[in-house]
Amino acid sequence: MIKEAIKYIVDLGNKEAQVIEGRHYTPETLYPVELPRVNSLEVNTLSGLVDYIQSEFDSKNPLMIHVVSPQTVKLFDAVNQDAKRNTFIVANALTPSFNFDHYYDVESFNIKLQSVFVANDDRDSMLRLVGNVKEESVNEYGDDGITQSVTAKTGVAQVGTAIVPNPVTLAPYRTFLEIKQPESHFVFRMQSGPKCALFEADGGAWKLNAMKDIATYLRGQLSEEIEKGSIKLIV
Repeated sequence: MIKEAIKYIVDLGNKEAQVIEGRHYTPETLYPVELPRVNSLEVNTLSGLVDYIQSEFDSKNPLMIHVVSPQTVKLFDAVNQDAKRNTFIVANALTPSFNFDHYYDVESFNIKLQSVFVANDDRDSMLRLVGNVKEESVNEYGDDGITQSVTAKTGVAQVGTAIVPNPVTLAPYRTFLEIKQPESHFVFRMQSGPKCALFEADGGAWKLNAMKDIATYLRGQLSEEIEKGSIKLIV
């Protein structure tokens, strides 16, 4: 038993590569020791990202800014020998929530319109309509899928038929506050209850516009850094 144990221990230290059909195989599995990477900072504004870059706090050049989405921008360096990057800071926009494709009761929808959307003519028209609609069923007679009519107050004591506007152009708060909130088209629908809903109708084009505006803002704020090559920018 002792002799077999000694032989086993000796064999452990004498493992050599094997050649099978002309190819070398190692009996050991090796794992690389990866280089350490930084912990990312997180901010909620584009100005915070700009301040970090201009402070040269970590003095790392060159760096790349990637506009990932209308709500996220990242700053990172080149890949290291492990083919991995250091992400120094991430800017995540704080935006209010609104459930598109979801029907709200009139009171909730009224509040959302005022708190989640930038004021414009279409938003104000919707507020007037929603604020005056009767607490009865929505009149869908003659609804052709595009135009609806509802029973709403048209004066101090008068009640009449009002047309639901469609499509509507609105600008929800969907990106960083440093840039203009992008407008896009929505389908506005009402149901019995009454209930109201908005459906996105621009195919996501607003996202591209917002990302371009973010890039324009950053180019303006970091023009010197971009010109001397310490900062690169991609969208």
